[in-house]
Amino acid sequence: MAKTKPRKPETETRLHERVLAHFEALRVPLRPEDLDDVVRRAEQEALGHLAFLDALIGEQAALRRERSIERRIRAARFPERKSLEDFDWEFNKRSIDRVQFEDLATADFVARRDNVVIVGESGVGKSHLMQAIGMRTCAAARSVRYTTSADLIADLTSALADKTLPKRLSRYVRPELLIVDEFGFDKIERRESPESASLLYKVVDARHRKGSIALVTNIDFDFWGDYLGDAPLSMALLDRLVDHATIIKIKDARSYRAESAARVARSRRSTSPR
Repeated sequence: MAKTKPRKPETETRLHERVLAHFEALRVPLRPEDLDDVVRRAEQEALGHLAFLDALIGEQAALRRERSIERRIRAARFPERKSLEDFDWEFNKRSIDRVQFEDLATADFVARRDNVVIVGESGVGKSHLMQAIGMRTCAAARSVRYTTSADLIADLTSALADKTLPKRLSRYVRPELLIVDEFGFDKIERRESPESASLLYKVVDARHRKGSIALVTNIDFDFWGDYLGDAPLSMALLDRLVDHATIIKIKDARSYRAESAARVARSRRSTSPR
């Protein structure tokens, strides 16, 4: 029986090319010079196999995660990129519980398909906080869609006119977290469409226990029926919304906008000629 000849070791050049070809087949971008740098570092620092792999693919994985987060943030359509770190926690320290919002920012409630309702007067930072939670949810690899209540109603009302409601509704059902901001900000929901309560109900009902909704409003629950003009349907909407929901009512809080305007006015008075 003939003996098989021992396999000749591959040259460094051929092995280098094969590794790059492997990464290309996996669609992982790796420049030849980056591979050379990691190999050089492994030799100098006597890296073990796992440490070498971590150094080789860790940066690529981090870049891919960052690109994925950026795609989710763009898809969410936030009007601004807010963060919890930028929020002034001292301004309404007695009214806003930072721990509670940091807990929501873990996105665990999205994993449970629970809802969040934030009720409070205008100008206290509700939108900032909810957009910041949405940003963190994107970073947790979950899909988010942001809209105002007025834009949602206007969009679905136009879908009624051109008979594309099921398709348009799917845009608001598909994301894992739907943020509906500025509910009750003005009377636009009722002015734009007599079907506003029905359309909001369709969204909430379609997402019930299938995906999370975060609703931000300055109208307390007792007044929803009067605001939407359909008390029974508003009650049905509210029942589904508060089911498995975290309800946060921000009370006795000062307005950031009012305080900012007052500071500007004081500054102008102090600098005006006498």
